[in-house]
Amino acid sequence: MKLTRPQFTRHDAGFTLLELLVVMVIIGMLAGFVAPKFFAQIGKSETKTARAQIDALEKALDQYRLDVGRYPTSEQGLAALNERPAGEAKWSGPYLKKTVPLDPWAHAYVYKFPGEHGEYDLLSYAKDGQPGGSGDAEDIVSW
Repeated sequence: MKLTRPQFTRHDAGFTLLELLVVMVIIGMLAGFVAPKFFAQIGKSETKTARAQIDALEKALDQYRLDVGRYPTSEQGLAALNERPAGEAKWSGPYLKKTVPLDPWAHAYVYKFPGEHGEYDLLSYAKDGQPGGSGDAEDIVSW
């Protein structure tokens, strides 16, 4: 029995370098369109999380005020929602199930009493951690 080499045609030889480059360019273009939209959604979800956390903290602050008769001072801060401040006989907390969370960017929420915009001010400085800003760095506030 005589062994013969199979005959390969161009179609059977696989992909050429040019075909691979074209596919890689197409994949790169698709990633270029999809990636910015994906990362914009991440920024939106962090903002929504911060708003939800501020809302939960506001409810806890309101419950504190109902029990004690006033909001915690700036010196007591949001820690007064979990630990009885010295001299607060009417405190019936804790007012949060867990400790006061950090904002989604790992910064502490800013609490001021009395507030400049309401009875108290509660805010997150967002991504940049600095007052003011726009876009992803825009402050998230309770008022």
